[in-house]
Amino acid sequence: MKVPVTYFEEKITENTDETLRLAYQRAQQLKITHIVVPTTSGATAVKALEVMNDMNLIVVTHMSGFKEPGKNQLLPEHRKILKEANIPILTASHVLSGVERGIRNKFDTIGPAIVIASALKMLGQGVKVGVEITLMAADAGLIPMDQSIIALGGTGRGVDTAIVVQPAHTNNVFDLYIQELICKPR
Repeated sequence: MKVPVTYFEEKITENTDETLRLAYQRAQQLKITHIVVPTTSGATAVKALEVMNDMNLIVVTHMSGFKEPGKNQLLPEHRKILKEANIPILTASHVLSGVERGIRNKFDTIGPAIVIASALKMLGQGVKVGVEITLMAADAGLIPMDQSIIALGGTGRGVDTAIVVQPAHTNNVFDLYIQELICKPR
């Protein structure tokens, strides 16, 4: 079965609406019920909720302290909307950089998780984000492990990438399989 991939000409926030539409459409076609959404301020997650309110959305945010010690970047008004809709919000360290970023900063060296992240970025920042948040959601027990899910990712603000993924836990990271690219920037 041939399935077209949408390629965006630019890495811009304006791709968010089309990415959400394409991801939702493909989820319906494949009967996928779980979509993992990255968000910083919460704006992308709230948009996803508007487009995909009949899906099981899982929202993954930056860890507290990502930009400023002790601060979480998810805006209270967005958190409130998501909580009222019973959307799970996972706030955790990035599985493909977290502690390794600290090691790099302190000792000027890298470990295997940074190598994996860098290799995934060859397909685009959004693909790396999609894989990372899938691993995080799997480890938190928020997605099914016996069926495909859709993961979104972006290159800055908003989302510009959607992938169909067979999830895995981080202790079996190489069992994760990207089944399809739905859309991504060129």
